[in-house]
Amino acid sequence: WSRSSYTRAVPIKNIERELICPICKELFTHPLILPCQHSVCHKCVKELLLVNHEDSFSTDAGSECSNPGSPRSRVPSPSMERLDRLVRSGSVSSPGWRRSSVTPRITTFPCPGCQHDIDLGERGVSMLFRNFTLESIVERYRQAARAAVAIMCNVCKPPVQEATKSCMDCKASYCNECFKMNHPWGTPKAQHEYVGPTTNFRPKVLMCPEHEMEKVNMYCEVCRRPVCHLCKLGGSHANHKVTSMSSAYKILKEKLSKSIHFLISKEDQVRTQISELEVLIRHTEDNGQLAERQANEHFERLFKALQERKSEMLRSIEQSRNGRLDKLRGQVEEYQGMLENSGLVGYAQEVLKETDQSCFVQTAKQLHIRIQKATESLKTFHPAANPMFDEFVLDTSKEEAMLRELSFGGVPDPPMIDLSRSRMYNEGLIHWRLPEDTLPTDFHLLEYRKVVEGEEEGPWQVTEQVYNSSTVVCNLASSCRYAFRVRSCRNTILSPYSPEVAFHTPPAPVFGFLFSEKCGYSVERLRLSKSRDSVESMAGLPFLLAAERVQTGSYICLDYIVGDTGISHGRHYWAFHVEPSSYMVKVGVASDTKLIEWFHNPRETSSPRYDHDSGHDSGSEDTCYELSQPFTLLAMGMGKLFIPKASVTAAPGDHGNRVLPLPQRVGVCLDYEAGRVFFYDADTMRLLYERQVDCSGTMYPAFGFMGGGAVHLEEPITAKRLCYM
Repeated sequence: WSRSSYTRAVPIKNIERELICPICKELFTHPLILPCQHSVCHKCVKELLLVNHEDSFSTDAGSECSNPGSPRSRVPSPSMERLDRLVRSGSVSSPGWRRSSVTPRITTFPCPGCQHDIDLGERGVSMLFRNFTLESIVERYRQAARAAVAIMCNVCKPPVQEATKSCMDCKASYCNECFKMNHPWGTPKAQHEYVGPTTNFRPKVLMCPEHEMEKVNMYCEVCRRPVCHLCKLGGSHANHKVTSMSSAYKILKEKLSKSIHFLISKEDQVRTQISELEVLIRHTEDNGQLAERQANEHFERLFKALQERKSEMLRSIEQSRNGRLDKLRGQVEEYQGMLENSGLVGYAQEVLKETDQSCFVQTAKQLHIRIQKATESLKTFHPAANPMFDEFVLDTSKEEAMLRELSFGGVPDPPMIDLSRSRMYNEGLIHWRLPEDTLPTDFHLLEYRKVVEGEEEGPWQVTEQVYNSSTVVCNLASSCRYAFRVRSCRNTILSPYSPEVAFHTPPAPVFGFLFSEKCGYSVERLRLSKSRDSVESMAGLPFLLAAERVQTGSYICLDYIVGDTGISHGRHYWAFHVEPSSYMVKVGVASDTKLIEWFHNPRETSSPRYDHDSGHDSGSEDTCYELSQPFTLLAMGMGKLFIPKASVTAAPGDHGNRVLPLPQRVGVCLDYEAGRVFFYDADTMRLLYERQVDCSGTMYPAFGFMGGGAVHLEEPITAKRLCYM
């Protein structure tokens, strides 16, 4: 495969989408490589830092004064040049306020490509590499886009000639004559590197951003970035696996070439899949429009039914209101007739003026009855109608709740139990995840049961309704196997069960402790986290000097750290994670008397503090141990776990069976009364190794380091919660 074949397969004009910055949406300008391997323009990174800075500053200012008109809530932001000057000078070192700084420095921002948080640390933008390869491709694209525009000579006197070469050392473009004049034969300039006409001049050698005077000559496989030898010797990459730059170049170029060859060879398959995707796009559009129309029809029917019901109920209210008003108005007219010179009273007064007796009696009899009724109504006054409309009060809370919970029908998809996040101790912490693009669910139900080989399976036990994606199962028996499954519920419809997953509980209650910084802890070579749940061994110059003394017959020192809590009775279990890149780590238990002996008599060769070899494979140190010692340590490192020769689980002389892959999590169980210690694969609870140990004193969890390495305790081990004890 040659470069020309790639050019023919992928013309430069067809790759514009790969050359667009995800922030400014323009062609990259001085692109920088972020730790997540995405590229962003240099100016865009600074603008992101400035935006985060202004957001943080406005939040702080707003918390101090909530009045929008307060002058303290409007603080002018620093200019771009000022922010860049602060970043380069390092005068502002961390998020927050310092007396020597005017504004806080923000060094964390989300990557626009993957949304992962990027922390630039103390060095800020200067710790990022420029992506010169991408920059060159962008320049070639620009030249292809403006092929009619020639690059002119930078040295010519008018009239300026068109450039034919560009010198990468001089960082200038020349015509033929000017190039010969400025690069005469027999001078150092004649050895300068030149290329075709270009405006993109990049450094010939890539320098380390952490050690500015050092060239990068190695590639860190953990961080996936070039490093120099100082980074590996004692810097941030001391414990990382690195390879030579030439080897990394060869491997990555071969992988990339094979990948490109594979993609090109599958062009017909890609075109077929593109056609299938286009069909799926059309089906998605059609089905989406159909679903939208159907949903709209359902809502229209709901609106129609609601409107009809609304009209009926409003009509009932109106009829009742009109009837009551008629009655009350009639009663008003009746009472107005009782007033003097009006209505009934006025009429009665005119009747009293009648002098003809027969005529008066004929009229007054009926009038008297009416007057009596009016008199009685005055004594017992009651309104003709009730002005309250209590019987017409409408309660729609249930209907509103139903409408808010209105969702699409169908059986929900089953969730999946997340093995990587679930943990099993005295209590089981079970995590699960929902399928992508799934609709929200109302709750989940987790079921579990004990599994015993050769016995009939028992009934499933169901937890209470769970409204998030994890729950804790309590009261699990030690050294037992449990099966778990989970399903979701939406609108009273239950999903199918997830596939069953089995977990094995530890053989003993969990023992809670943290690393102790008081007993034998080496501040120079061990780095302890603030929470004391992680420890890292820094392989620097002292380790190299110790290795040099091996040739003279001395021993290499192991740096030990122990737990802050001892064991004097019972059975206890703890688990931890050993970094696969660790050179050598020894884990196990040791008595208080043996610890004192190790730390106060470091030259005693019988102590494992000084090993006869690396401890990785020979196991010669095991031959000098008695059957029962006040300590037991198991060696692991470089992604392997090494079983001692005295192991009951390995055949004598079988070297292959004694070297096992390093488990993701290692568990240790100490039976104090029985005087035995057990080592497990904490994920499967498979027994790896057991040995007798002298428990005559107080026993402590012990960890030893040779070279670079790290150990992280499990969260339930460090939490010291009563429910785990």
